[in-house]
Amino acid sequence: MKVPDILDGLVSLDRQASVPLGQQIYRAIRSAVGNGHFKPGMVLPSSRDLANRLGVSRNTVNVAFELLQAESIVTVGPGRARIISDSAVLEGEGRSLPSASGSAKLSARGACLAADLRGDNWAFRHGALQPGAPALDSFPHDLWGRFLRRAARRTSQPELLYENATGHPELTHVLSEYLASERGVRAEPHQIIVTGSMQASLSGLSQALADPGNLAWIEDPGYLGARTAFVGAGLSVHGMPVDHDGAVVDAMADHGSSPKLIYVTPSHSYPFGSRMTLARRLKLLEVARERGAIILEDDYDSEFLFEGRPIAALQGLAQADEVIYLGTFSKSLLPGLRVSYCVVPDHLADGLRRVFRQTGRLANVHAQIALADFISSGEYRAHLKRIRQLYQVRGRALVQALKSRLGNALFVEIPTGNVQIAVRFRGALDDGLLAKKLQARGFAVSPLSPCFLDRPVEPGLIIGFAAATSAQIEAFATALSELLEGG
Repeated sequence: MKVPDILDGLVSLDRQASVPLGQQIYRAIRSAVGNGHFKPGMVLPSSRDLANRLGVSRNTVNVAFELLQAESIVTVGPGRARIISDSAVLEGEGRSLPSASGSAKLSARGACLAADLRGDNWAFRHGALQPGAPALDSFPHDLWGRFLRRAARRTSQPELLYENATGHPELTHVLSEYLASERGVRAEPHQIIVTGSMQASLSGLSQALADPGNLAWIEDPGYLGARTAFVGAGLSVHGMPVDHDGAVVDAMADHGSSPKLIYVTPSHSYPFGSRMTLARRLKLLEVARERGAIILEDDYDSEFLFEGRPIAALQGLAQADEVIYLGTFSKSLLPGLRVSYCVVPDHLADGLRRVFRQTGRLANVHAQIALADFISSGEYRAHLKRIRQLYQVRGRALVQALKSRLGNALFVEIPTGNVQIAVRFRGALDDGLLAKKLQARGFAVSPLSPCFLDRPVEPGLIIGFAAATSAQIEAFATALSELLEGG
């Protein structure tokens, strides 16, 4: 049963209101269900169709759909169509909808924070070729264990209580020196805030530095973790197109509103892996200064540059305080260590440390001390050198196998760094369905299409290679070939 024209007096947008447009659409549809305008089983328009009819981006509509799904008002039916759920119990005008179980439900803010922009076909479970996963077989388990035992023995009582909650002094001091020598980052130890993950850093910064309704620019296609953090903070998100030279800053010149935050991955753009040129970096810094924006520089996988010399971090090139530098040890060591960090401007350091402490975005103290020793001993640099060579070999092997088996069906380049590749298909297909079928065969790959925001979607797959074995690569190339040939 089709929904009648959803624009027929049911959805009206106030573009001057402080409430983000996505939340306005969500509230309008939610109210229409509660008032009986939309019945269970009715099919909602596609995100593209509704975005065109309302004059907003697809991401804005997807935010509304994700909020509705979080409250079990909308479900995804056959062919990825979104329909009004049978569990969306209808009640009278002005009465709230009960959740699927019990009377408690997420608040509007909670629904924003819980919105899953990756979709049902994203690979979260364990499996071969998982994007972003480092190689467990190359992690120095015994060596790291010795550093951890040493840290546990010499940790003093104050360190085990509440002191230095946002960064142990030993680690912030070591990171200050390491980032200066390796990435050209200018940071005093007190400017470094240690967190439990990159997502914790992005979430905390977006909520502390911007208000609901503020604008954020993000690479398009880009990292869904950043987009999730911004949507959770109630921000309006717009995409900056990315090409082989990184984010195209000039494409945003005619954008009427100024962003509060600009998120970029200049060392290796996610998911395609292009490096932002020096000219583009300088232009981005200029635009940020002119518009009063803060750049969040995610120095994504800068440790894994296989060819050429690294370009200095944006933060080191900045003339003022327009850049916050973010880093993590999830790819170079292990995600399970739960250690990331951000380098913040001096005048924001005290306030942001309180934000992270009071919201509990903290990291384990033993891991911090062990990591400080691991870096200062030189073992971390030696580890990076080993895995950089290993990852280069595995990345090349994956690409060569795919080109050999499926050369005319896809587009993929030999990686110059990174721990994963993005494969684009030359024909039209449902990459979400393809990813799901590959996951059923034991390959934890993810679809490429959710990474696109405002620009036309290119179907493809995101495939990890850091932990790939020769047998897994061959098996994956065979499975992908069979699925594509079978339609």
